[in-house]
Amino acid sequence: MANRLVIVESPAKAKTIGKYLGRAYTVKASMGHIRDLPKSKLGVDTEHDFSPQYLIPRDKSKTVKDLKQSVESAREVYLATDPDREGEAIAWHLAHATGLGDNSSKTKRVVFHEITPEAVKEAIAHPRALDMNLVDAYQARRVLDRLVGYNISPILWKKVKSGLSAGRVQSVALRLVVDREREIEAFDPVEYWTIGADLSKIAAAGKKATRKDLFRAELFRVRGKKAELANEADSAQVVADLEGASYRVAEVKKRETQRRPSAPFITSTLQQEASRKLNFNARRAMGVAQSLYEGVRLGSEGEQGLITYMRTDSTNVAFVAQQEARGVISARFGPEYVPEKAPLYSRKAKNAQEAHEAIRPTSVRRDPEAIKQYLSSDQYKLYKLIWQRFVASQMQNARLDGTTVDIAAGPHGQDAPYTFRATGSVIKFDGYLAVYQEGRDEGQTDELDGKALPPLAQDEPLDLLQLVPEQHFTQPPPRYSEATLVKILEELGIGRPSTYAPVMGTLQERYYITREGKQLRPTELGMLVNDLLVEYFPDIVDTGFTSHMEEELDEISSGSRTWVPVIRSFYSPFEDRLQTAESQMERVKIKDEPAGEECPNCGREMVFKIGRFGKFIACPGYPECRTTKPILVRTGITCPECKQGELVERKAKKGRRPFWGCERFPDCDFTVSSKPVAEPCPVCGGLQVQAGKGALRCIVCNPPKPFGAADGEANGKAAPKKVAARRKPAARKAAPLKRSA
Repeated sequence: MANRLVIVESPAKAKTIGKYLGRAYTVKASMGHIRDLPKSKLGVDTEHDFSPQYLIPRDKSKTVKDLKQSVESAREVYLATDPDREGEAIAWHLAHATGLGDNSSKTKRVVFHEITPEAVKEAIAHPRALDMNLVDAYQARRVLDRLVGYNISPILWKKVKSGLSAGRVQSVALRLVVDREREIEAFDPVEYWTIGADLSKIAAAGKKATRKDLFRAELFRVRGKKAELANEADSAQVVADLEGASYRVAEVKKRETQRRPSAPFITSTLQQEASRKLNFNARRAMGVAQSLYEGVRLGSEGEQGLITYMRTDSTNVAFVAQQEARGVISARFGPEYVPEKAPLYSRKAKNAQEAHEAIRPTSVRRDPEAIKQYLSSDQYKLYKLIWQRFVASQMQNARLDGTTVDIAAGPHGQDAPYTFRATGSVIKFDGYLAVYQEGRDEGQTDELDGKALPPLAQDEPLDLLQLVPEQHFTQPPPRYSEATLVKILEELGIGRPSTYAPVMGTLQERYYITREGKQLRPTELGMLVNDLLVEYFPDIVDTGFTSHMEEELDEISSGSRTWVPVIRSFYSPFEDRLQTAESQMERVKIKDEPAGEECPNCGREMVFKIGRFGKFIACPGYPECRTTKPILVRTGITCPECKQGELVERKAKKGRRPFWGCERFPDCDFTVSSKPVAEPCPVCGGLQVQAGKGALRCIVCNPPKPFGAADGEANGKAAPKKVAARRKPAARKAAPLKRSA
């Protein structure tokens, strides 16, 4: 065995790094956290400085035993976990679980923000000690979240129903969604009218006006005041006044505007843009990003990490990466697309941490199209998005020519009492738009949507084609999407890059919210839980309080505060509120939540139920009607057979064993009996599944044994051309697949 041991979190990362370091190093994976608080109890000693009671989970005991043996025989141990608080904590846990302790002379902490040969070797050459400030910040967050979740959740079980949960960030996110829904419900639409005028330049003698001569202007002012038409009568009066009116250009204003590119991705903006452009939820986006970071096999290049670390809230970019990008931009688009100085971007969100880099390609020269053959569909889409965003961020501003035209309208020979306004814009120099344009949320408009106006001169007469009066009603604020909810959480300084994806998942798994298209809508259960938390735990769901707690956690990570006093100042009033809630919160009986579909047997509206195996959909007509359906657990992994559906988890009716199949069943009947993972096979790019004890198995390179094959029968020497997997037993086909509510 090599006498230098490197420990990372995942097998994929270990495999990539092992090839970079060579035989002098042994690289092993911890498979994530190897110590944690117990699941069966609070695990925090509130009487003795909130001491956390860490233990090694049973499923990690073999991993820890193996690592401990490797540590004992190694001369040097490099803890190369992720470069954030959680990664630092994993390294600290590894040191204690394997017998190294805090001050072992052979313990070396190394961090790298990208998995490339240069970055890994540079990190190994410059190790440091464990950063206990980061470890303490992690412990404070873990203890704080445990105190909130493990104390409030049991109260909800007693007073509402089992299976519910509360969380420090989760409950604030739920409140935002509920408050927005109530804002929508309370909204009183107000009627208003607009009047458009379809106008045209007057054609020269003997010629007809062309389509380019036509444009629309909107009524802007009436007798010098802003046009406000409250009803149809107001609109009709204006139309009557304009009967036989003349129209002329009163004023033409032109100005050049510049559009700066968006900053390179951070975790939150990556999740937002993946939602807008790729329709990825936060969990799916982060799973795919993780696989791109840890490494993908690129033919003769071997294993390569394709992006920098994907949990960051910094927009900083390494100088070397900027210079490489400038060279690629100049070669591909021309030197005029390269700004004089490399752009710098600052973060406006609260509590932003600037220590890391933004999310970017490890090499801009690695064009998405050139490596597409080695990537899964999801990997290609996300890598292309990251590549485009980063390249655009290093390019020249776009320049637009904007035109605003005011048109006077009124009876002949009189001062025109009505002013119409038309705006238009054209791209003068596309700049970064040659590569990328940021997506938009519902209701957002953009000047790039404007059309060019025909050339117009002051006092030029115009022909009226028609007046177009239109009725409108004011609209309530839009519901949050995952993208906009992540955005507001970030702006308020609530949570951290690593928390957004699991929070979104938990809110939907608990059925506190549902997704309707991209919109998030609270359920009756979610609104009830929120109201109880607001009444009995107002601090927990207060955005200002939660943001302040994040600031205190950041002060711990910087070393300016110690963590125990921070937790103590929180826990004392929190404990009083727990006692009040236990004694005063009344038992609530809630109705079953509608599932949004009719029972196929009796036509009743089906509802969500909770049984011994978890949530499911059932007909409320039990026992007369016993129809039930499973609630599908989505994986975010595209079906490798049809390339269209998503793999979802289901349970067999006999034995309740889980299996995973395409959501498009029965059109696609692909299934696997082991849990699929987002990381593709490093050899062939096929789907991998968990094979037990942390191992992964590719179903293409190493397919399951065919039904009916004798024990010991070989799977075959050659990999099959298409994905091979077990087909469903007949019992599994009884319940058709359906999207989760």
